[in-house]
Amino acid sequence: MFYRIATDGTQTRLPLEGAFSGPTRTGCWIIGGGPSLSTLPTDRIAASSLSKFSMNLAGHGLLRPNFWTAYDPTSRFQKSTYLDASIMKFIPRGRAMDVVPGTTGKVCDSPNTVFFDRDQSVGFHDFLSPSATAPTQESPVRSGAITDWQDTLIQAIHVASAMGFRTLYLAGCDMHISPSPEWMEQAKAVGVAHQPRELLRDFHQRCVERGLVMTDSGDAGSTRQYHFDESKPLAAAIQTDLHYFRVAQYLRLSRRALTLAGMELISVTPGSRLNDYFPYVPVETILKNIVEEIGDPDQEPTRGLYTEQLLRTPEGLGPMRDYKPHHWQKVAPVPRSTTPVGPSRHERLAQVVARVRDIPVSIREEG
Repeated sequence: MFYRIATDGTQTRLPLEGAFSGPTRTGCWIIGGGPSLSTLPTDRIAASSLSKFSMNLAGHGLLRPNFWTAYDPTSRFQKSTYLDASIMKFIPRGRAMDVVPGTTGKVCDSPNTVFFDRDQSVGFHDFLSPSATAPTQESPVRSGAITDWQDTLIQAIHVASAMGFRTLYLAGCDMHISPSPEWMEQAKAVGVAHQPRELLRDFHQRCVERGLVMTDSGDAGSTRQYHFDESKPLAAAIQTDLHYFRVAQYLRLSRRALTLAGMELISVTPGSRLNDYFPYVPVETILKNIVEEIGDPDQEPTRGLYTEQLLRTPEGLGPMRDYKPHHWQKVAPVPRSTTPVGPSRHERLAQVVARVRDIPVSIREEG
């Protein structure tokens, strides 16, 4: 499913499938670019013992991720992301020969960069299911593909699943664009109240019907779009909000497939559209659970670990013993030889019976 690509098109498979799974469910933060991310304790998220998987420009100025992916064109993202060897980057094959912004190098030459194929044929019923595609002359190593629903969050979820993560904590994934407080105050003055997570298109239409017309400008004050310094014109923001709504419904409709794949989505984003369909848990609770399950590196003692013979199994633990799988103890069948062999036991018995029948037998009658 994953591979490296060189500038001459050479491909090298990377066996990353399931590499991050463990004896219990492995968790991962999914970092979105919504404005709510700036209200979360991102310093504690960054310091936690779970991997951070960011999308597009998400996390900029707040944290550096372990993993990163993007759906949109290469020119929309930062040089430092592509050239940072500490970030494993998951990028669609079609971006491999793009030039890294601000450089003369190709994306495929960037360190720690992984490529994958995309599959638009995935349905809600088989989301996260293994997607096998036949090898071709152009892609001799192709064996699987990542769901292509034209969205980075969907892409990130599938990549994380393929790597073995089974609990994803969605931070900064607002999945909606809200009007700014100033806009909502103006709307309130003309009798229009904004409903939480309603479509921006519908709110805008109701404002227009009451005579409040917002200009189609790039003014960041009209809507709250991202936690970083960027904004879109109002018309583009309305379309982006519709896209977020559609993706939230995609995930709602894929809940059975997510369950069958063993994937658990947990929102830690207050007010996210996903909170209507997936469990919401505050970040503080998740951070506490992580410490209980994995441990706190800042609090774990080191004294005596090199100098004392310590029994470090959990207190009260019963006996444990490793066994070989039961089928390993069975006698392996003897392979049949292809060389000519003598008569079988059945055939030898038949030959003996035939010889006996040819021998005269005297029968003595007893008086």
